[in-house]
Amino acid sequence: MPGKIFHNPLDCPVTRTVQFIGGRWKPIILFTLMGGPVRFGKLTVFIPTVSKKMLTEQLRELENDMLISRKVFGETPPRVEYSLTEKGRTLIPIMESMCQWGKTTGKRLESKLSSVN
Repeated sequence: MPGKIFHNPLDCPVTRTVQFIGGRWKPIILFTLMGGPVRFGKLTVFIPTVSKKMLTEQLRELENDMLISRKVFGETPPRVEYSLTEKGRTLIPIMESMCQWGKTTGKRLESKLSSVN
């Protein structure tokens, strides 16, 4: 597919994928859920810089895209748990590759930036 002319950016499969998993918080949420189900409160511990409002919005979008599922337990106090769906689990190899790429490229970029300063 490289070398193909894309008159519409959405015709590019990479662009379509990034629409689902891109943004500031979605990759972190998905990466966290790769380890298994996580409660909402625990997500706020794992991602302390995201507001609860933004986390809720991002979780809803991922749920609407059928990448994660939300399980509500009928308890008091209420307990909600998030996990990857079958469709979401298909992203694991992609996320693992992105993780590896980020680790190796990030280190090289950091060393280049520190040598400039």
